[in-house]
Amino acid sequence: MWYAAHVVMYVELKVRKQKSYPVWENIILVRASTEEEAWAKAEHRGRDDEGDDGGSFRWNNEPARWVFGGVRKLTQCEDAGRRPGEGTEVSYVEMEFGSKSALDRFVRGESVQLSVADRFPEPTTH
Repeated sequence: MWYAAHVVMYVELKVRKQKSYPVWENIILVRASTEEEAWAKAEHRGRDDEGDDGGSFRWNNEPARWVFGGVRKLTQCEDAGRRPGEGTEVSYVEMEFGSKSALDRFVRGESVQLSVADRFPEPTTH
């Protein structure tokens, strides 16, 4: 089955204390037999992506490194038994805006405040 894993990576400055943390949520495709295997593969990929590119990585001209923050969510792809292709929905993000104008600004790529509402709860065992 195919899964879309939302892998969170953040920038950590090496020299000075940070006031904010730039974050990238990388969405990667993972092929696995189970959700647990897919989660483990996504975590492995995030850890592999950590680092400073041999000391050359800079953020705003400051020495920095990428740090694996965690896997935020895992989504089973539409038609999960088939290889993803054109038009396959691989993931989604559920958000909420305070107004239609905020939504319109978001669509135009402008800065806007929003709530991400798609954090999936951990499965419970009975």
